[in-house]
Amino acid sequence: MKKAICYINQFFGQIGGEDKADYEPVIHDKLVGPAMAFQQALGEDVKVTHTIVCGDNFMGSNTEEGIETILGFLKDKQFDLFFAGPAFRAGRYGVACGHICKAVQDTFGVTAITSMNEENPGVEMFRKEMYVFEGGASAAAMKKDVPAMVNFAKKILNGEALKPAAEEGYFGRGIRRQIWLDPPVAAPDRVMDMLLKKVKGEPYQTELPIPKADRVPIAEAIPADELAKAEVALVTSGGIVPVGNPDRIQSASATKWGKYDVSALEKLKGGEFFTIHAGYDPAAANEDPNRTVPLDVMREYQKEGKIGGVYKYFYATVGTGTTQAEAARMGREIAEELKKDGIKAAILTST
Repeated sequence: MKKAICYINQFFGQIGGEDKADYEPVIHDKLVGPAMAFQQALGEDVKVTHTIVCGDNFMGSNTEEGIETILGFLKDKQFDLFFAGPAFRAGRYGVACGHICKAVQDTFGVTAITSMNEENPGVEMFRKEMYVFEGGASAAAMKKDVPAMVNFAKKILNGEALKPAAEEGYFGRGIRRQIWLDPPVAAPDRVMDMLLKKVKGEPYQTELPIPKADRVPIAEAIPADELAKAEVALVTSGGIVPVGNPDRIQSASATKWGKYDVSALEKLKGGEFFTIHAGYDPAAANEDPNRTVPLDVMREYQKEGKIGGVYKYFYATVGTGTTQAEAARMGREIAEELKKDGIKAAILTST
């Protein structure tokens, strides 16, 4: 008999809500929460042997530790499938499902399947790494999402031919395979068919879809005389935060940002600020955080009259591994705060 293991968060694991989001990973040799739905959909041919429960905050803030612990749970287990979620539109849950699915696949070579709503940041972060099914927005979609994952899993176990992502119901992974049409249609005929449909305004599907780039227009320059009166904000994707990382921003694949008061500071001091960024050597930035967030230079410009002042907060997150969707969301949120305070200029520093 084939075997499967399920991963769920603290809410679906019946531990609690947001107050239990720091719950450390545990493994149960029984069905808990959605694991029962998976077992029902799988039928008698596949047995769900264990349920893993982990708090969303714990996995988000202690990702490496969480993954290592869960892989330790699994090292002596025999299983053929690994399910995580469904995560619906819950961002932290989706990211956690993605992290553990990738780790399980890489470590044990077992097919891992999860499900998320298209607005979940985990989709863009992990869709190329595993099968991420297109799920509903809330737990109300559980009855639909679980069978979709299970039906596909059964196909894999049975060695059946898999259809394209759009037909199977998961987000495309960017993998292209040659398919022979039955009956065969020559390439020139297919091209002309698409061209005629396009000319007539009829719907058609290209054989080579190309993602659209999200291009942001360049902002207009601020005249020098206006800049001399304006407060300028500092924003960084270089991971500079107060020592201790009070907002628990992830060192990679960030989904959080923080803001820190510098209204009384002339510069950032090493030992008080440091970088949590996992994508570059932190030695230089830790020695002098102004190398990443140039507060010292901005104060000099302020004294020279080149700018009117430095905004009272600087904003920080981490860029490495962060998806375009998450970066865009965080950028919008930070921009909205700055606009509310009448800030018209910001300097974005990287690494």
